[in-house]
Amino acid sequence: MTVEERIQQSETRIFKAVFPNTTNHYDTLFGGTAMQLMDEVAFITATRFSRQRMVTVSSDRIDFKRPIPAGTIIELVGKVAYLGNTSLKIRVDIYIEQMYSEKRERAIRGEFTFVAIDEDKNPMKIV
Repeated sequence: MTVEERIQQSETRIFKAVFPNTTNHYDTLFGGTAMQLMDEVAFITATRFSRQRMVTVSSDRIDFKRPIPAGTIIELVGKVAYLGNTSLKIRVDIYIEQMYSEKRERAIRGEFTFVAIDEDKNPMKIV
């Protein structure tokens, strides 16, 4: 399988409903909750691409463009954006979907860097 095919095959999509227990006093999704969900999707994407032990080493940049209101559906999309020798950079986008309309827009974009590790937790080459 080519690298491009592996990138396409490892793309990860997860949908969540935004319920009041995940929102702040403005009735929008907590930023920390969004970051946790993004890191999880990034981890799954990195693992699906490499099929190795992966650990987060940095969240390089997270841009919050739109607030995510309670009562909406979000889609998190993770995709490999960069491949190094021992590391991967995963881009994660969060899209807002209104529950009762076709409206959809990107709310958040972030990048996370992961490193492949061996049994002794030392960096290793990504196959």
